[in-house]
Amino acid sequence: MKQLLLCLGLTIFCFSKIIAQDSISKRVYTTKSIAGKTAPTIDGKLNDAIWSEVEWTTDYVEFQPDVGTAPTEQTKMKILYDDKNLYVAYRCYQADPLTIEKRMGRRDDFPGDWVEINIDSYNDDRTAFSFTISASGVKGDEFVSNNGNFDGSWNPIWYVDTNIDDEGWTAEMRIPLSQLRFGNEQEQVWGLQSTRRYFNNEERSTWQPLEANPPGWVSEFGELRGLIGLKPQKQLEIQPYTVAQLDTYEAEAGNPFRDGSDTKLTGGLDAKIGITNDLTLDLTINPDFGQVDADPGAIALDGFEIFFEERRPFFVENKNVFDFRVGGGADNVFFSRRIGRTPQGFSTSDNSLGEFEEIPNFTTILGAAKFSGKTKNGWAIGVLESITSKEYAEIKLDTRDEFIDNLPDVGTKREELVEPFTNYLVTRVQKDFNNRNSYIGGIFTATNRNLEDNLEFLRKSAYTGGVDFRHNWKNRTYYVQGNLTLSKVNGSKEAIENTQRSLTHLFQRVDASHIDVDPNKTSLTGTGGRLEIGKGGNGNWNYNIGANWKSPELELNDIGFLRQADDIRQYANVRRFFNKPTSWFRQARLGLEFSTAFDFEGNYNRIQYEFNGNINYKNNWFSDFGAAHKPRIFVNTFLRGGPRWRYNEENFWYLFSGTDRRKKLSATLGYVNSRSKQNNFSLTRYVVRLRYQPLDALSLSLETELEKRPSKTQYVTQRDFGANTRYILGAIDQESLSATLRVNYNINPNLTIQYYGQPFIFKADFSNFNHVNNATAGDINERITTYDDNQISFDGSSYNVDDDRDGNVDYSFGNPDFAFVQFRSNLVLRWEYIPGSEVFLVWSQGVTGFGDPSNNFGSIIDNQLLSAKPENTFLIKATYRFAL
Repeated sequence: MKQLLLCLGLTIFCFSKIIAQDSISKRVYTTKSIAGKTAPTIDGKLNDAIWSEVEWTTDYVEFQPDVGTAPTEQTKMKILYDDKNLYVAYRCYQADPLTIEKRMGRRDDFPGDWVEINIDSYNDDRTAFSFTISASGVKGDEFVSNNGNFDGSWNPIWYVDTNIDDEGWTAEMRIPLSQLRFGNEQEQVWGLQSTRRYFNNEERSTWQPLEANPPGWVSEFGELRGLIGLKPQKQLEIQPYTVAQLDTYEAEAGNPFRDGSDTKLTGGLDAKIGITNDLTLDLTINPDFGQVDADPGAIALDGFEIFFEERRPFFVENKNVFDFRVGGGADNVFFSRRIGRTPQGFSTSDNSLGEFEEIPNFTTILGAAKFSGKTKNGWAIGVLESITSKEYAEIKLDTRDEFIDNLPDVGTKREELVEPFTNYLVTRVQKDFNNRNSYIGGIFTATNRNLEDNLEFLRKSAYTGGVDFRHNWKNRTYYVQGNLTLSKVNGSKEAIENTQRSLTHLFQRVDASHIDVDPNKTSLTGTGGRLEIGKGGNGNWNYNIGANWKSPELELNDIGFLRQADDIRQYANVRRFFNKPTSWFRQARLGLEFSTAFDFEGNYNRIQYEFNGNINYKNNWFSDFGAAHKPRIFVNTFLRGGPRWRYNEENFWYLFSGTDRRKKLSATLGYVNSRSKQNNFSLTRYVVRLRYQPLDALSLSLETELEKRPSKTQYVTQRDFGANTRYILGAIDQESLSATLRVNYNINPNLTIQYYGQPFIFKADFSNFNHVNNATAGDINERITTYDDNQISFDGSSYNVDDDRDGNVDYSFGNPDFAFVQFRSNLVLRWEYIPGSEVFLVWSQGVTGFGDPSNNFGSIIDNQLLSAKPENTFLIKATYRFAL
């Protein structure tokens, strides 16, 4: 392995000396102030005389697919400004106006033909504000961070209109300066880029020409000059809301919490306050997220927490500011879904005493504030503070008289604390230097809980600090980046022992000499980090080499996300881009990846070689493909504290191919296949995606996925047998089926109806139970020993094992077979009746339960899904934005 890494390092060094790129000169557009004059009317027609104050700029150059060539249709742009607004005009030529694609969509859908302006008003080569308008009048707006990360959750107030004429189509924008962030210099220079999508040929052309495979986005902008005497606008927006909600469900006899319906009327407030011209404070009090889609269905048999993306608007907006990844995957110092999480405690309710409990689904967020922005000196700042309330389980007795008469006097109602009052704090800073080619940054997070006696199993406090950096050179072609993270958690002996024994850590592993459970500890301190060097853009080749680690005591899950500690990874990647179209493809990419994994004891756990790529064909069809070989797979967590486990070596491949997504009807077919030696396990996944747009205003999409994942060695449980522990496994027939339907109807750009529905079915059927014999043996027949018919029997609910065949039951375990059924849907009407102010009408429906694993999918759908009575939520949410 060392020799391979050395070779890759030498390859990178040689390429860095051989490949040199001549940078493209930056274009300049000079605007003009129209302060004191009549501003243009935003009607899309460009017939205001004021537009003659400045010249058109044109000569857009194709970026995709044939970089550096003349586009099929040319574009022109003008920019004006006054004391309050920036004005932008576009002329998008099209020889046949009848071919202009006027598809409708929701905000940020980017349908049909569109044109876009990007403004780097900080002029920092890393951040920008993006405004997009389609020929049909649909807005798109995004905040760009880290030189190319587009965040569509940013929703500024701005004004736009379009018009179609004999020459093509035109657009006019009015962007209030209060929606941008900039310094107070007398004469300013902003970064500027404009992009046009020509739908018919699926072309992208840009005002500032770009290299193929550029090393970033914002750093490659041209310049906007002529901005003299601009006065920064301090933003002040207040948005109160109110929500009326009705929940209906099947009544449960005797359960005082399930009488058939609940109602709720609530309200709250969001605010955006410009503290200075470049720093903004966002506030939310008692936020509501009822209009947000539910999480997709998922089951994890490996015991790990499933990572779901953040969907709540307050936390999604500007989330990139707080991003601080630890290694690869989803591991992050900050994971905003910890705020408002499901209560972690439990109640002492007793069904045998006729008691029912009600525990809130989520913790109430009393309030949250974000302070963010970037100063003229290159300091990027982010601070997030949030407070969540105590949550109680409410316990009541069965309301039926005949039941109460037969119970002892235990009281009719009580409350028990299940989540403490908690404070969350996240601070993030970054500083640009070296002519904006480098930055250094830091992050600090704190979680503090006001614990009471029955919640001592939770950690009392958790703190994380980190530093990160990136340095670019040779026109940002090459880079080196890294970070270092330090965490500390504090709590009672019980809480810290629980942490040590959790699946993330597993200090009780019987074969690990470098870790051990210490029941007297009241704190844990760990580290994580990453270092990577590579070529990030310009030319046809990209490559990198790096490593990351997470020490055994690293713990981030109070306000971050960490799947597994005690892990060291090394990796190297090479990618070849084919950016010049040929007779059969528009663009293509091929890649090679190599990775290894160790733990802190030095165990060599994993090695993987992977090939992948994608092709965009001449007819705009596409293919994504890949294959990998894993000759070595050891897992420290599989036996839940037992010895390190070995899987047979694995090979997998996948292929996804699809038709032209611009067409009214498009389809994608996908297939994933994984097989291991000795048929230890396998995976087969079929994916079908369909998208249909019969009208400009109506689009439908359906994604269906069927997955089969059988294994001879699925973990079940563990039992004591004499002085030994039996780690019990079983052969599993595991299948899942899901379908996701989305329907969007756009009456106009500000009035839309959206439907989301997803049924999800999962079933697991066990057989051929066995126990671990030699967990690291290469041959599966030496790794496990299967129980024979004289050793194991089933009594209808449990399996009884006579391990030593002496006629007595040595241990038992429950039947692990199960089927899970879920259906979730959301129907939302959204009306933006004035810019920034909205009304939502929402109908959510859900079915969740367990089915019969012996049934096939058709029977489960009929018996457990279609016959179940759904729970319904109806709500009306209204907001009004005051811009002061």
